[in-house]
Order: sequence, then C-alpha cells, then structure tokens
Amino acid sequence: MIDQLSALRLFVRVARSGSFSRAAREQHITQPTASRTIAALETEIGAALFTRTTRALTLTEAGADYLERIETLLDALDQANHAVRGSGELRGVLRVGLSSSMAVRAVIPLLPSFAEAHPALRIELIINDQRQDLIVEGVDIALRFGAMADSGAVARLLVRWPRLIAAAPSYLARRGVPRSPAELARHSAILPHAGVGAGWTFRRDGQETTVRVDGQIMVTAHDGAIAAAVAGLGIVAATRLSCRLELASGALVPLLAEWEMSDVTVNAVFASGRAAKPAARALAQFLIERLPQL
Repeated sequence: MIDQLSALRLFVRVARSGSFSRAAREQHITQPTASRTIAALETEIGAALFTRTTRALTLTEAGADYLERIETLLDALDQANHAVRGSGELRGVLRVGLSSSMAVRAVIPLLPSFAEAHPALRIELIINDQRQDLIVEGVDIALRFGAMADSGAVARLLVRWPRLIAAAPSYLARRGVPRSPAELARHSAILPHAGVGAGWTFRRDGQETTVRVDGQIMVTAHDGAIAAAVAGLGIVAATRLSCRLELASGALVPLLAEWEMSDVTVNAVFASGRAAKPAARALAQFLIERLPQL
C-alpha cells in the first residue's frame, strides 16, 4: 500500500508538471526510477495513463479521468490522516511558493518556531520572483503581494503593510530631495519590469494625487530594486518591512513622510477545487499571527 501510494503521488506530479524528470527531482528519485514506477502503475491498473513522444508527455483520456479521481482521494486521505491523529501533529511535505523578498525579509526569520512545533513536517520553500502555477508546480500555499491575479485560486489575507518611497543619500545629493509628489516627475524611479510610466498615488488631508513616474532602471525582483536604490540609482517604492534594515542603517532615506501611500496586502493563496492541506492552513494561521509583529 505504501508503495502504491508513493506511485500515485508520483503520477499526480508527473501529470501536473508534464515531466518525468521534474517530478523525479521533486520526489528525490532518479528519472529512470520515476519512469519504471509509472509503467508499473499502468500495468497494475491495466490502462495507459500517458502518451509519450520525444517532444511531449500528455495524459490519455483514461489518465485525465484517473488524475481527477486520484487527486480527490489523496486530498481526502491527507485530511483523514490528520484528523485521526487528533494531536494536531503535521506530517508529510509542505510546498510553499514565495518571492525572494518575502522569503528573506519575512518568512524565514519567523520559520524556526513553526518548524520546531512540527518536527515531522518537511517544508520546501519554492523561491521564485515570478508567480508560480500552483497546480503545475505542486504548490500547497503561495504567499503573494498585492491584488489577486488568479481567477482559479482561493486567497486568505495575511497582513497589510504600509508602503513608502525612499532613496539613498548619494542620489539625493545629486538630484535633490523631492518636497511634493509633483516633483517626483523629474526624478528617476526604480520600476518593476515593464513598469515604464507607472503611477504612484499619495494621500494627505483627504486629498489624493497620482504622479506618473519613469526611470532608467527596471528590476524584476523586489530585493534587487531596493539594492538599486541603495546604490543611488533612483527612488524606490517599497513596503516598510522590505527596507527596514536599510532605513535603520541610513542606507535609504524615507521621502515625503507627510504623504501616505496605499498599503500592500499579503495573501496566502491556495489552488481552487482542492481542499487545502492541514499544514498549509496551519502555516497561514501562523503567519496571520506573526507577520503583523514584523
């Protein structure tokens, strides 16, 4: 039964990722072992699950039907195992998708107490500044900044963090200190990728103003944007948490402190249509309690 369960879990990952080699790496086995395991599973159930060519690996009609049924059963099994234990002990593997900034600045510093409370749980941090496909990559819970972009996902709000703009003393010495949002139009902003012409919105005394900003530097990773600001390349918009060390050391100086920017939301995202793992729900609750303390 244990071998069969392992084969079924492997089948789900091969089907979702579309790759024997990728699924094998995730399961910490070799690609030939993964291929043999799936072949043995196909022999046992008496049906071909995949169509294999040199260019693609696709599910057969029987394989697609089997995948839907098996995922439901495996989710139910995980729920049942957790309920029967009764102690709240979490086991198995929890795959967490998050950006490098979220990992380094927030989650990893908080993780020791969660890991210590659940010693039988293996936690895999899938750090990627591009949003993961929860189903394809087998992510149990993704931690994401900003508004929801996945129509086929379920989110739970974890925390709201205040946002600000900041720049390095070296940049301000060269370009001057902006005294109002309007003055930002003549400054250089550090922008997210393809963010040319972005707008920054500020509020004060019930009034709101949006300034169109531009700049020479575009960065795909948030920590990279902060590093670029520290280097004097421009003004960055960031959460206070993500640049708190730089603010404390004086490497960055906050600007327009009398103006407020909108908060940034942090959400826990789960794939829809499937019950969230108990470990994923437990991590979300843990972060709801701990993230505001940062």
